[in-house]
Amino acid sequence: MRLLLMSDTHLPRRAKRLPDALLDELPRADVVFHAGDWVDAATLDLLESRSRRLIGVYGNNDGPGLRARLPEVAYAELDGLRFGVVHETGSARGREARCAARFPGLDVLVFGHSHIPWDSTAPGGLRLLNPGSPTDRRRRPYPTYLTAEIEGGTLAGVTLHRLPRREDGVR
Repeated sequence: MRLLLMSDTHLPRRAKRLPDALLDELPRADVVFHAGDWVDAATLDLLESRSRRLIGVYGNNDGPGLRARLPEVAYAELDGLRFGVVHETGSARGREARCAARFPGLDVLVFGHSHIPWDSTAPGGLRLLNPGSPTDRRRRPYPTYLTAEIEGGTLAGVTLHRLPRREDGVR
């Protein structure tokens, strides 16, 4: 099972549209995750129409329309792995322990907010993944997203993808 993970798209504030490389991944993904800060409903509509399965949450920059359509926290079981998605997890310091306590029973937590890619494992085995942002790199040298595979009930092949710094307005 192939996964595509993104967050913090901030459209159309940070870019005019999603990068082509990210859009090209949509048909290859069995499940698409978006960890909030969509900003516009058009991006949600696009991902809903082009994804086999979309699991998303709202973020702190998402208004009432998106909050009416998306939960604050989402959960899914995929091939025996228990996933959670949330926008904010607080500061990097103590993140693993804090998330393990807040989300007991999960195998993987997908989150966003910082625009900084993150891949770590908490004591007890919770895997924490932040795909960064495909449209607003902030203090990073490049915009990013993640792909991963689930093979035999195990998360495998987690890959951070770098996008061009400028593609149709990507900052």
